[in-house]
Amino acid sequence: MNKIGILTSGGDSPGMNAAIRAVVRTAIGNGMQVVGVEHGYRGALDKSFRDMGMRSVSDIVQRGGTILHTARCMDFHKSECQEQAIANMREAGIEGLVVIGGDGSFRGAQALSNKGFPTVGIPGTIDNDLAYTDYTIGFHTACNTCLEAIDKIRDTSSSHERFTIVEVMGRHCGDIALYTGIAGGAELIIIPEVNLTFSEIKKTLIEASQKGKTSGLVVLAEGVCGAEELMRYLQRETNLSIRATVLGHQQRGGSPSVSDRVLATRLGYHAVSLLKKDIGNRVVGVVKEKIVDFDIDEALSMPRKFRKDLYRMAEVVSQ
Repeated sequence: MNKIGILTSGGDSPGMNAAIRAVVRTAIGNGMQVVGVEHGYRGALDKSFRDMGMRSVSDIVQRGGTILHTARCMDFHKSECQEQAIANMREAGIEGLVVIGGDGSFRGAQALSNKGFPTVGIPGTIDNDLAYTDYTIGFHTACNTCLEAIDKIRDTSSSHERFTIVEVMGRHCGDIALYTGIAGGAELIIIPEVNLTFSEIKKTLIEASQKGKTSGLVVLAEGVCGAEELMRYLQRETNLSIRATVLGHQQRGGSPSVSDRVLATRLGYHAVSLLKKDIGNRVVGVVKEKIVDFDIDEALSMPRKFRKDLYRMAEVVSQ
């Protein structure tokens, strides 16, 4: 290939810019041209294209968000819109596309590949919910952001002798809650993968209080329930002092960690190497520290494996 496109889609994640930088500079270093597609798949439909040079990605490796901007495009579920996007890209001379995003973004890349347009997906999502890769770009930074907040909340919870429920992102995958809960010393971690009733949650906190704990943290993944809802239940059903905090979209922002910058760069470099060989219909990832790639259909059909060992460990050390 001589000319490739690159877009970011879905929710932004820290490290996307590092991946963009790696793709652009690796491609140019291999004698290829790069076109940035702005605002995700919407940009492919609206012909929001811009040429990317070496200097266009200067001073972005440390920045959160994405310089190409991102959006969710519901129209892209339609076959005719996918075909229009392909026609627009081919008109611009784009022969292959790098897509940085999560599961929904990869479904779009899969659709383009099935219609004969080569794509390579790079996993950029804070949720860490793609089964084929150990980690996704942005996950570690999001965990560090949550941990910084949790450490501060613990200080005030201890001072006021109260339990605080901290709601973090994660609709179907509880990895952010699990990892930050372990790192932050949470008394209880509530995630979609483990079915805990409100009654069981109440019992755990009452037992913690009976053991002499006058304060503590509950880390809650948003996909289970809302922190305010759980707080109101516990306030009705116990004599414990309970508060709730929702961390919200701050988890998506901020300068990416060393881990996310390095991972993004490695994945971007590998994605270009595939397109340079005219290989599409792939997604790249990391397994046991090794950069790998899979057929996109195979990757998206893999069942996600929940880390039961980590959850059990968290239960033991939280006592």
